[in-house]
Amino acid sequence: MCGIIFVNIGPLTGFRTAPGLYERPSLDNTGGWLHLLVQQRFFPIFALLFGVGFAMFYESAARRVIRPRLLLLRRLLLLLAIGIPFNVLQPGSALLPLAAVGLAILLPSTWMSRRVSAVAAVALIVGSLLLTGGGISLTPGMLLLGAVLTRYGVVPAIGQSRRDAMIVLIVAAIAAIPLIFLQTRTIEMSGFSGESAAAGLAVAGVYVSSLALLMTTGVSRILEVAFGPLGKMALTNYVGAAPLMLAAGWTLGFSDSSSWTTLLGTAGAILLAQWVASVLWLRNFAQGPLEWLWRWGTWGHRQAVRLNDTATI
Repeated sequence: MCGIIFVNIGPLTGFRTAPGLYERPSLDNTGGWLHLLVQQRFFPIFALLFGVGFAMFYESAARRVIRPRLLLLRRLLLLLAIGIPFNVLQPGSALLPLAAVGLAILLPSTWMSRRVSAVAAVALIVGSLLLTGGGISLTPGMLLLGAVLTRYGVVPAIGQSRRDAMIVLIVAAIAAIPLIFLQTRTIEMSGFSGESAAAGLAVAGVYVSSLALLMTTGVSRILEVAFGPLGKMALTNYVGAAPLMLAAGWTLGFSDSSSWTTLLGTAGAILLAQWVASVLWLRNFAQGPLEWLWRWGTWGHRQAVRLNDTATI
C-alpha cells in the first residue's frame, strides 16, 4: 500500500506528459532512482500478499465449511467485479489481473500438492523473467508463491525468527547488488527488460526481509501502529487512492509539471490522510467498507458492522 502509490501516481495523473517535459530516466534524475527503488519492487510484493491472503482465507474456510473452494470462487469473482470497473478509473490497476489469475491459477492450485505448487510458482516466475521481462506477467508466479509460503507455514513464522529473517535478507542483498548494477547500465530500458525485473524481485526481497527482521525487534510495535490501520483497510485504501490521485493531478496540473517533489509529496499526503481516516474508521468499525462488503458477498451473510454490534443477519 505505502509503496505502490508512488508507482501509480505518475502514470495515473499523466505526470510530465506535456510536450517538452519528457525526461529519460538516469542516475542524475529522480525518475531513474524511482526505477531503482520503487518501480517493479512493490507490485510483486502486492501480488505476493494477495496470494498469502487468499491462501489464508482458504485454510480458514476449510476449517469452517464443507466446500471452501466455493467460497474462494465467490471471493475471486467479487474481486473481479470490483476490478473491472476500477480498471476504467485506473487503467492497468492490479485488481483485475489478480482476480483473473486467481481464478485461472490460484483456485485450481488448491487441488495441487504443496510441492507441485512450489515448482509451478518458480517456473512461472523464471518464465516471466526470461520470456517477457517481468511486469504484469509476474502476477501468476507471485500470487502462487504467496499461497505456497502460506501452505508451508512460512507466513505465520514471519517476525518470530531473527536468524531466518537475517539469512533471507543477506541472500536477497547478495542477489540485488549485481542485478541493480546491471539495471543501471541500461536504466532507460527499466520496466522493459529482464534485468530490471530480476533486480525488482531481489530488491523486493530485501524490503520484505528487512521488515520481517524489524518485526523481531522492539520496533515492531511502532510498525504495527504505522502500517496496521492501512493494512486492515488495504482494499478500501487502494481503491480510494485513485480518485484522490486524479483529483490532485487535475488540481495541481501534473501533466504540465516537472516537480518530482510535488508529485511524491502528494503521494505522501494521500497516504497520511488515508492513515488518519483508517485510524478513525477502525475506532468504530471492525473492517473497511469494501472489506466488509467483500466479506458479506463471500460468506453470503452480513457481519456486524460496528465493533459493539454482535448480530449477524
